[in-house]
Amino acid sequence: MSQFLQQIVNGLSLGSIYALLALGYTMVYGIIKLINFAHADIYMLGAYIGFACITMFGLGFFPAMIISMVLCAIIGIVMERIAYKPLRNSPRITLLITAIGVSFFMEYIMVYFVGANVRAFPDVIPKTQYHLGSVVINLQQIVILFTTIALMLLLQFIVHKTKIGKAMRAVSADRDAAELMGINVNRTISTTFAIGSALAGAGGVMVGMFYNSINPLMGMMPGLKCFVAAVFGGIGVIPGAMIGGFGIGFIETMVSGYGSSMYKDAVVFAILILVLIFKPAGLLGKNTREKV
Repeated sequence: MSQFLQQIVNGLSLGSIYALLALGYTMVYGIIKLINFAHADIYMLGAYIGFACITMFGLGFFPAMIISMVLCAIIGIVMERIAYKPLRNSPRITLLITAIGVSFFMEYIMVYFVGANVRAFPDVIPKTQYHLGSVVINLQQIVILFTTIALMLLLQFIVHKTKIGKAMRAVSADRDAAELMGINVNRTISTTFAIGSALAGAGGVMVGMFYNSINPLMGMMPGLKCFVAAVFGGIGVIPGAMIGGFGIGFIETMVSGYGSSMYKDAVVFAILILVLIFKPAGLLGKNTREKV
């Protein structure tokens, strides 16, 4: 039982990071029906921005995370304007291929500028441990969990209580009708990219702190897993991305704890196959008919 509870704690920390990344995937898909595979590289950039803020400027965790979120939001807007906006009316496969191209471009630009070596992320938060019986919780896990919860609550407030949130929901439901009603669709899409990229930037700083290492290709596997999390919860549904992120985090830690860490990736992708076979819309998604 103590091992099970310990894996629950570990799953909460890992699932928090996956949930933040999955939110970016699901928000962009909900607005323009694009699987933005370059989103995981925004998360990588966020980790490097946080690393630079801490090592070069001596900032703490929260100031570094806020700066990372702001800069990643700007990068997300620029990426959307340059790479995706000109192709908005193109076939979806064109956008998908472009997203993969943008992903590789960002990865190897970073390899060129910072090198391919793994860098040790500084211990910006003390590794203080708290013992609840036989379960060990460290301060980093607490900070990650509560920061994620705060960001998710803020996102829910933006989406459901603000004017731009209403515009995002309207564009997601029917982009043409939203434009006829006077909603600035271009600005709404850019805002969606900005919010999703900001969450990815926060996730990058937290994963750097969680694993104590960063590298230019660090976004590839987590990016695919967070895509699985978004599909698992229901792509395009924000609560589904949260559930999917935490679910994949729990599954990974349980497989590592009771089986072998060598199989955790295989289990995650096996879940993707099963979801696509038995419930393609995901846990909270709804099956919709599409005109052709």
